[in-house]
Amino acid sequence: MSHELWFTTAAPDWFEALPLGNGHLGAKVFGRVGEERIALNLDDVWSGDGPRTLTVTDGPAVLADVRRLLLDEGDQLAATERTRALQGPLVESYQPLADLLIRASGEPQDYRRGLDLRTGIAAVDYTVDGVRFRRETYVSAPDQVMVWTITADRPGAIDLELELTSQHPIRAEVADGTYGVVGRAPSDLTIEYRQSPDPIRYEEGRGIGFGVALRAVNQGGTVTVTDGGVSVRGADGLTVVLSAASTFAGWKVPPGRDPLVALREATTALDAVAVDKLRERHVEDHLELYDRAELTLGESVDAPTDERIRAVAAGGNDPDLAALTVNFGRYLLMASSRPGTQAANLQGIWNQDRRPMWASDWTNNINTQMNYWPADLTGLGECFDPLTDLLDGLAESGAETARILYDAPGWVSHHNADIWRATWPVGDGGDDPVWSMCATCGVWLTAHLMEHYRFQLDQDWLRDRAYPLIAGAAEFVLSMLVEDGDGRLQFIPSTAPEHHFVLPSGEKASVDLTSTYDIWLIRELFANLTEAEAALRLSSELAGRATAARDRLPDIRVTPDGRLHEWPTDWQPSEPQHRHQSHLYGLYPGAEIDPDRTPEWAAAARASLELRTAGATNGGWTAAWLVALWARLYEPEKASAVIRDYLSRLVSDNLLHRDGDIFQIDANFGMTGCIPELLIQSHTDTIRLLPALPAEWPDGSFRGLRARGGLAFDVTWQGRRITAATVRADHSGTHRIAVAGEVVTVSMTAGEQLDLVRPA
Repeated sequence: MSHELWFTTAAPDWFEALPLGNGHLGAKVFGRVGEERIALNLDDVWSGDGPRTLTVTDGPAVLADVRRLLLDEGDQLAATERTRALQGPLVESYQPLADLLIRASGEPQDYRRGLDLRTGIAAVDYTVDGVRFRRETYVSAPDQVMVWTITADRPGAIDLELELTSQHPIRAEVADGTYGVVGRAPSDLTIEYRQSPDPIRYEEGRGIGFGVALRAVNQGGTVTVTDGGVSVRGADGLTVVLSAASTFAGWKVPPGRDPLVALREATTALDAVAVDKLRERHVEDHLELYDRAELTLGESVDAPTDERIRAVAAGGNDPDLAALTVNFGRYLLMASSRPGTQAANLQGIWNQDRRPMWASDWTNNINTQMNYWPADLTGLGECFDPLTDLLDGLAESGAETARILYDAPGWVSHHNADIWRATWPVGDGGDDPVWSMCATCGVWLTAHLMEHYRFQLDQDWLRDRAYPLIAGAAEFVLSMLVEDGDGRLQFIPSTAPEHHFVLPSGEKASVDLTSTYDIWLIRELFANLTEAEAALRLSSELAGRATAARDRLPDIRVTPDGRLHEWPTDWQPSEPQHRHQSHLYGLYPGAEIDPDRTPEWAAAARASLELRTAGATNGGWTAAWLVALWARLYEPEKASAVIRDYLSRLVSDNLLHRDGDIFQIDANFGMTGCIPELLIQSHTDTIRLLPALPAEWPDGSFRGLRARGGLAFDVTWQGRRITAATVRADHSGTHRIAVAGEVVTVSMTAGEQLDLVRPA
């Protein structure tokens, strides 16, 4: 059942509830009968009261000190500590919205709860006192509402109560049969890892306001609406339609002050819907995206999802569960990132805590990027749009940060961002530079823009949206490069994200001359700038400077025992099994390391990876990254072992990532983007089909997986041998494709379909 999650019990907690969303409005459905809880989120309800001011007054002087400490004195510890003076305010936190509570009586029998990925509908079927009930919940993108329905096979059998609650202070508003609530998110909030006597602060007239509106449309029986909620008696069927809105007015301005404005907006959305068309319109919209691609592996398994996970944990092999993981990840991206919405954050769009882990923000030293690894590869190009919008805001905010901190042109973004587009190193001097001081996060984000272009080949988008952002990042980096004593250009300050090195004194530091991670990023940025200008038939002075500077960057170095350097000096790592594989960026998601083209680098990457993973216990997003790294090295069995470990230990019963009480959706998106690397690779001049197929996946197929150059592939294999392969072209071009043991060169016109391997 590679397109359905299902269970025989209700969700025991929020983690196990089934996720729904349209990019703007998110919901987690527990599936309880006596007191159902549907936890709601809105993508633009965050703490805070508008953009903050970066008050660092001596940034360029601090930067000069850091450069002197590194270049002249070789004092990495002092340089690390000095960068604390560049830190600005901490980020604000993504917030829960409200809960819809639905109370009914009776003990359910013959219970089944499921999420159909093909329709985006969560359903609960059960029997109470001989009456069979069915509940369905979905969040519609075309109508911008959540819909909850209940039907019964006996007339007049539906009696229930509906109520809206929230962790935020709210008040009820009732008018013309519409039940609603209004409230505010905190105007100021202390991030979860900091102590405070008053961590969650509400102030009258400040903070993002919100309104939630609900209507109950009954078939038979009666509906009564009061300030306490909605009472339904003796109905044959019921449709509940819910909408929500906020007073967020953009990242550059304080939010609107009257939450009643948000409630009126939500009510207007209810006025616009045709109840009898809601389900049809939702399914049509959902299928248009979801049906573009799918993965099947082995035989379909029709068993409860939680039982399948436990079976894998006990040592069983369930390839279909790996396929379900990919299909589910595509579903999650559709649900949390649509054109016009905020980008998927650290938890996608789903959060139940006012002080969520790591603020449920955008963490830009891999996590935000990993959220979008599957977008183009799995046919969800539109879902990439919110990331471009996020970068637009980060570039505008980051231009001011670059000026204040570094007296630099262009734009910069560091480790964390929030809805107010924070771009500085956060922490107010109190956070560790090992993660806070990462000035190339914006550079990494721009790499996604060029990748998106390679899949889509949309020159208007490249010219109008991507190129200015890439050029701005290049301007910043060029201004930050300084010459060392050997004539090399160093990017200072530099880190290997979140990984300390140990100095001969035994003390730990993190800031140094250019790390291998930053070398890969800067090399790639300058190459992307040149590639973008070639596609747009431009030839700028900026690109000329970038090309010249690229040749003067430090070399990618290999240690005497055959590993890639992580820092300029082969320092002792503080954590030999550290979760970040940043020095391997050139292997994945970069494309400079390749076993066929750069075997020496590939061998060094393999040695580094083997040392990093020896005896390691993976976290969720770390596991995803490892799958792609092993795939790029043609090590399918090592990749499949990581997948099995992930599915047995690092997911909830509903396949959402869970590590104890930590949920990060980047693990789900990472697996969705990395598992296909075993099946199709297009990062070199040759597209490879089944380049690293695990032995435990002897039979399978994929449909609609995409390659750079505007191509889509359908492939079927049996006994590890390709039995059918078809390619479709969105644009005219010539391509090299490695398929069934040989490399073929094909020239295709836009709209053409070609059979590479015909079924016998």
